[in-house]
Amino acid sequence: MTTRQKCEALGRGRPPATRRTCTRLAVDTYEEAGRVDLAHHERPLRPEGIVERFAHPVFFQAFNNIIGMDWDSSGSTTVTTAVVKETLQRSDIPVRVAGGKGRHALNTPNELAEIAKLFDLDAEDLVTASRLVAKVDNALVQDGYDIYHHAFFVSETGRWGAVQQGMNPQARMARRYHWLHAEDFFNSPHAGIIGVRQNQVLNLASKHSKENRNVVVELVNEGAAKVARYLPLLRGQATLVDTPYYHPYIRLDIDPKAVLRSLPPPKSVTEFRELLLRYRVGPKTLRALSLIAELVYKAPADWNDPAVDPFKFAFAVGGKDGVPHPVDRRTYDELVALLDAVVEKTRNDAGLYRYLTHLAKKAETWRFPADKKRPT
Repeated sequence: MTTRQKCEALGRGRPPATRRTCTRLAVDTYEEAGRVDLAHHERPLRPEGIVERFAHPVFFQAFNNIIGMDWDSSGSTTVTTAVVKETLQRSDIPVRVAGGKGRHALNTPNELAEIAKLFDLDAEDLVTASRLVAKVDNALVQDGYDIYHHAFFVSETGRWGAVQQGMNPQARMARRYHWLHAEDFFNSPHAGIIGVRQNQVLNLASKHSKENRNVVVELVNEGAAKVARYLPLLRGQATLVDTPYYHPYIRLDIDPKAVLRSLPPPKSVTEFRELLLRYRVGPKTLRALSLIAELVYKAPADWNDPAVDPFKFAFAVGGKDGVPHPVDRRTYDELVALLDAVVEKTRNDAGLYRYLTHLAKKAETWRFPADKKRPT
C-alpha cells in the first residue's frame, strides 16, 4: 500500500507517528490542490468576508469537513487553522492569522505586531483584543475546558476574528469558541461555541450576568476584609445564616487564602476588564466573587451553557455515515428547494423573516435523543 492508501484506511487505533504522517500528507495535498483558493471564489470575497466566514462556526465546520477532517475530531480545529495560516502567509490575500496550538498561541502578540506593521494597523488594539478573547474563554466561561489553541484572524482593514479550542482532560473532549470583532467582550460576545452542552455552566461573559459582574467590581473595591467575611459561607460554614450554603449547580472548592491573595488593592478597579488584563484574576477567584454576589447581594449569574452541539443539525437530513439515520435524498431535495424559495421570499417580506426568527428560537430549545449519537 502507498502512504496515501494507508492514510485513507487509517483508524483511530493507529500509532501517533502514523497519524502525524497522514496529517502532514493531508496538509500538503490540500495546499497543492487549492492553496485555500479563496481568491478564486466564484464571487471573490472581500478580506473582511474571509474573516467573517472563519469566525462563523457552521462555515468553519463545513470547511474542515471538505478537507477531510472528522466531524468529531479536535484536529479539525488545529489542523485547519494551521493550513489556513500557512497558506495565507504565502498568498497575496490581505488576511493573516496569528497564533495556533500550544507554543504558537503564546507567540500571538509578536505575530500580531508583525501583522499590524504589514497592514498599518494599531498593534496594541489587536493584542488587547487577543488577550481578552483568551481571558474570557478561560476565566469567564467556566465550562471545564482549558484553552490550548488560539488563532486570531486579521484583515487589512483591521477586522478580526478568533477561533479558540479548549480541552477537558477528564471528559477527553474538546470545545471550539468563535469570535468576530467584538466591541463588547462581556455581554454574550461569541459568534458561536461548538461542543457538547452541559447542564449548568457559570457564564460570566453572558449579558444576563451583567449585574453579577458589577457587584464583583464593588466587592473587590471594598477590600479583602469584606470579602473574607463571606468566604466561609461558600465552604459550607454557617457564619451569616443558620444553615450552610450549598450551591445547586456546582461543588464549591474555595481556598480563602488563595482568593484573598489574588484580590487587587481596594478602590483600584474602575471596570471589570481590569480584573482580567491588569490584575490577571483567575477563574477560581472570579467564581468565588460571583457566588458571593449571587448569595449575599442577590445578583445571580447566568448558569446556562452557551455552547451548541453541532450534532443536532444532522437530524435535518441524516448523515452519510448513517448517524443518526441515512440521508433521505427526497427530503434533502425538498429541503434545498424550500430554502431557496425562503431566501428569495425574505428579500421583500419582513414578516416572513420575523416568523423564521421566532421558529429558530423555538428550534434552539430542542434536544436530540442522546442514544442516537455515536462517534464515527
